[in-house]
Amino acid sequence: METVALAEVAAVLADPSRATMCLALLDGRAWTVGELAAAARIAVSTASEHVTRLAEAGFVARVKQGRHAYVRLANPRVAELIEHLAQHAELKRPSGLRTSLRVQRLSFARSCYDHLAGTLGVALRDGMVERGLIDVSDGLALTDAGRDVLAGLGVTVPDRPRRPLLRDCLDWTERREHLAGAVPAAVLERAVEAGWLTRDQQRAVRVLPGARGPFAALGVDLATVSAAEAS
Repeated sequence: METVALAEVAAVLADPSRATMCLALLDGRAWTVGELAAAARIAVSTASEHVTRLAEAGFVARVKQGRHAYVRLANPRVAELIEHLAQHAELKRPSGLRTSLRVQRLSFARSCYDHLAGTLGVALRDGMVERGLIDVSDGLALTDAGRDVLAGLGVTVPDRPRRPLLRDCLDWTERREHLAGAVPAAVLERAVEAGWLTRDQQRAVRVLPGARGPFAALGVDLATVSAAEAS
């Protein structure tokens, strides 16, 4: 029975259009069916059928806001599944300069659903631990100092989150953990909102000049991280 269930899950992602749609949704936003159709280069009617299949399999959820209907990944665990499956494609030898540059950008900094991943994501975890903003003595816990620093940066820590504030997520390009959970999601949201970072529809994250101070407060020397990545 487990083999059958696994095969059914694999079959959902075996279709290139559905796989493309799931990869697009990894940016954490809610997309319309029309936007997903454009991303997969298929008709809207065909995209709607694929969304139905993905929803039935528990990969996506439909969200209504007024007259508009949107589609998003069902939960962070689905995002992690897609993220880790994507490594088999991303780690293949690039076939051209454009592909090679895209892979390099994703390796340095990308969004993993709603939090930072790649070299920058791992550096954020290391920096917050070394700075004493996160305590790892008994799992992962945000310290009082961590709450103060985040508050100073305008990062809102949820009082009653529906998921853990912090947990480890294995980074497939770094082979080490980056941070997932409500806190790193809030950090990424604030970073984009404040203009410290930008992210594109292929999940690559670009570091802007204004990020240096805020990330230094979080224990990350962006100059050192960037230099190490380039070497």
